[in-house]
Amino acid sequence: MNLNKAMIIGNLTRDPEVRTTPSGQTVASFSVATNFVWTDASGQRQQKAEFHNVVAWRKLAEICGTYLKKGKQVYIEGRLQTRDWVGQDGAKRNRTEIIADNMIMLGSSGQAQASTATAAAPMRPAMAPAPMSEEVPVIDQEVPATFTAPEAFNSPSEADGEEEIKVENIPF
Repeated sequence: MNLNKAMIIGNLTRDPEVRTTPSGQTVASFSVATNFVWTDASGQRQQKAEFHNVVAWRKLAEICGTYLKKGKQVYIEGRLQTRDWVGQDGAKRNRTEIIADNMIMLGSSGQAQASTATAAAPMRPAMAPAPMSEEVPVIDQEVPATFTAPEAFNSPSEADGEEEIKVENIPF
């Protein structure tokens, strides 16, 4: 069995760059920074930033280009992929990227920050995935690209038949 899954929460370091391939597919690329914090042997708090290259295709690429901006906090789920090429100077180069399958916008957008309880709600796709094309250079075309808007987590939906669960109602 094999597994190639990447999940990150971080902040965009630049606005997404949206392009269209010659075959008509939309692609967006951007970078997300995450921080790793630890305490060293002397008790000092240390911090290291990691920068992740992210690529989104089709409808998810359009959504990323429309709604994501530099500094915005985002959850990205996808798979790792490494590309190899020869540069104009003849040097061999490679780049590891996260090919996004799911994106959730986090943080505030002019309204109150989502609480821990609402952020832990199950992910629900807000839009149907775009049809896959054989021309798109992806390894696993079985995984649909989805997008979940943060507004879907702000309040329980009466249409879903869900009730709000209160801590005082839990029997243990």
